[in-house]
Amino acid sequence: MPVSERVLQVEADGGSRGNPGVAGYGALVRDPTTGEVLDIDAAPLGKASNNVAEYSGLVAGLTMARNLDPEARVHVKMDSKLVVEQMSGRWKIKHADMQKLAGQARAILPPGKVTYEWIPREKNKDADLLSNEAMDAGASGRTWVRSKSGIRVAGTAAAGPAAASTGKSAGQTGPEPTGKPAHEPAREPAPAQTVATAVDSARRPAEAGTPGRVGRLHHVEIWVQDLARARQTLGWLFQQLGYAVSGEWSEGTSYQGAGEYLVLESGPDVGPGGHDRLRPGLNHLAFQAGTRAEVDVLVEAAIQRGFAVLFAERHPFAGGRSHYAAYLEAPGGFEVELVADAGSA
Repeated sequence: MPVSERVLQVEADGGSRGNPGVAGYGALVRDPTTGEVLDIDAAPLGKASNNVAEYSGLVAGLTMARNLDPEARVHVKMDSKLVVEQMSGRWKIKHADMQKLAGQARAILPPGKVTYEWIPREKNKDADLLSNEAMDAGASGRTWVRSKSGIRVAGTAAAGPAAASTGKSAGQTGPEPTGKPAHEPAREPAPAQTVATAVDSARRPAEAGTPGRVGRLHHVEIWVQDLARARQTLGWLFQQLGYAVSGEWSEGTSYQGAGEYLVLESGPDVGPGGHDRLRPGLNHLAFQAGTRAEVDVLVEAAIQRGFAVLFAERHPFAGGRSHYAAYLEAPGGFEVELVADAGSA
């Protein structure tokens, strides 16, 4: 069969115990001919709604399918009528968060390669189990561990006993992230492993039983002295770029993207002196920010919030004549780069 004729089946689900409450998603890719599960993914999302969790599962499933075979056609099965109808274009998407997530999903594969089908929950048990594993992990402050999942991936050893599926019971609530000792690393929700990779192909060969690594960020943690100001500036910018608040506690906030997540954190362990981008260490973070016109609008709004344009005499081509970008310094000294899509107007 030619590669272009291959079909992969994505099954995805998400849930929230409290809606919003402790949330998580689960997704898998199945060979519809053999029924074998080719890949799985799940992750807790902190405090989020059912809809955010469902869309996060879709993004994860489509990304896995693309990584397995970027030329394959993909058929998505979900028990969320909302997601299926919205992604099929029959229902409008009014909520801003849903618009962002739907946009992320549509950007993973050409729309003509993806079809959607609603199925009853009882026919989506594998994805439901994965999402509940993720919620169980989030409720106990853990990350989801692939090797311990109750869903077996073809070619790997069977996992131990599956965690009991508790369903998307809106009445249930688990512990939400409220705080943590200052000396511990951030315990915000682990991100979906769905960010676009540099290699749009099947995973690299690896030792038997060891998943291939494809080079992607898990999360970035930024320590700040003035958390309130950082939330109003950097946090605001992250949300403008498509990140959604996924956790908040007295000393920090996490922002979930399509794959990685970002953290702003303060507390007694943060040393004095402020951030200096010119010292050894991280210089800046760079983000895709849309068209040139969208970058310009975002820069004007950022200036109103106290950001300063760096290299103003060469803006917006400080990175070279073919690189349209804005280099901004946030109050507190942290630098971000907003990169326009190549070839955009």
